[in-house]
Amino acid sequence: MSVLGTLAAVPASERPDLLAEPVAKAAAGLSGILVAEIDPELADTAAFCEAYSSPLEFSANCVVVSGKRSGEVRFAACLVLATTRADVNGVVKRRLDVRKASFAPMAEAVELTGMEYGGITPLGLPADWPLLVAPEVAAAEAVVVGSGIRGSKLAVPGAVLAALPNAEIVEDLGR
Repeated sequence: MSVLGTLAAVPASERPDLLAEPVAKAAAGLSGILVAEIDPELADTAAFCEAYSSPLEFSANCVVVSGKRSGEVRFAACLVLATTRADVNGVVKRRLDVRKASFAPMAEAVELTGMEYGGITPLGLPADWPLLVAPEVAAAEAVVVGSGIRGSKLAVPGAVLAALPNAEIVEDLGR
């Protein structure tokens, strides 16, 4: 069964119009990344999986987290399977070395990533952000993630995600 369910996918390099600009730049030269066009109203994980018969256990969510230390705001992106939740106030808080970590405000996450809310993906994130990846994502043959826009989804091998710049495999990230 395809991780993208009923969708027809093509190599991402063939449809850069289905990628946010930073995602297209980051995907250039990477192999194994597929893209499929979707209804933007169905971009949220549960709606996507139901509409396109994509198994939830093959979807991964990328969330932007922030926290402060000594007046400095620190950001990270967390990539966990959609069947789990990122341990923001445990694992992520310790990794960022902040007193409190929380999901970054939507407007700020959109502005800093150059991606649409609901489409934020690990490809093309700001270069100075750590990308915290759950081991289950890294080990997956492929997972479905956003494309930087709400109108498409990517299927990306876990090994490609684990090899991205600033990617760190973090035990117990997804709970």
